[in-house]
Amino acid sequence: MALEDAKREVDLAFTRAERRGLAYENVFGGATSFLRRRYSKDLTGVDLAITGVPFDQAVTNRTGTRFGPRAVREASALQPCDPPYGWGYSPLEEMEIVDYGDLAFDYAKVSDFPDTLTAHIRGILAAGPGTVTLGGDHYITFPILKAYAEKFGPISLLHFDAHCDTWVDDDFTRIDHGTMFYKAIKSGIVDPKTSVHVGIRTHNDDFMGVTVIDAREVHETGSAAVVKIIKGIIGDRPTYLTFDIDCLDPAFAPGTGTPVWGGLASWQVAAILRDLAGINMVGGDVVEVSPAYDTTGATAIAGAHVAHELICLYGWTRRKG
Repeated sequence: MALEDAKREVDLAFTRAERRGLAYENVFGGATSFLRRRYSKDLTGVDLAITGVPFDQAVTNRTGTRFGPRAVREASALQPCDPPYGWGYSPLEEMEIVDYGDLAFDYAKVSDFPDTLTAHIRGILAAGPGTVTLGGDHYITFPILKAYAEKFGPISLLHFDAHCDTWVDDDFTRIDHGTMFYKAIKSGIVDPKTSVHVGIRTHNDDFMGVTVIDAREVHETGSAAVVKIIKGIIGDRPTYLTFDIDCLDPAFAPGTGTPVWGGLASWQVAAILRDLAGINMVGGDVVEVSPAYDTTGATAIAGAHVAHELICLYGWTRRKG
């Protein structure tokens, strides 16, 4: 059946009639949407909306993550032909998922960007679905968290990264991808006691009360032990999972603005994310994919896999029956 479908499926980003189902469109052709989901602004009955935020004006080093959403969508074309390995269910067949497209914003009015993004996510959440966002630099998580905190109250943050992003910055008009979690905690929208940083390998004097599982601990204790710690801390609280692609070692994800050696391997991330099944993940994002620094496309492929795993996590506790 898949072969017959492949002969006639094309441009499913616009032509697919159903929001559920696998896709067999030729990987190398057609209009790209995330996992060949239909582009739609109609959120009636939708479980999860994928949206892109092509913003990279908060970076401390190399720009280029504005092209991340496009690259991750293209890389995702490899994945929608089969259920994801190891999960035991098929989220693309069991959930109503759409690609909501990218955030529209005025790149020349950077000061307006945070409120524009918060309003974008607020509108999606008000319609019912959760979100998985494709970045963009990591600053975007802060305006997104504001919308989530409006709906759920203070959020538990599950943060995968080489950097903790809690450097001191009391100027709330600054837009910086290294200080936004300091501001999120100071603002009361993130609960540090039930939040976790995973994969950290850069110095910071103050982790703001968030539990740190650094990269070395992941390597030495193993994925199962890491998952046990995480679940013990976040429990069943509403959790937002943010994944900076530089959590991965540069050997696996060189296409990012601030790479740091000693990071997690892709197999470790895959094991941790799959074993996190059952957490109350209400939304998530994948950020800091900067495709220009990776001629192989491996970083975007990793980003697409992480985003697919986030969909699996989101759907795990929402499966019908």
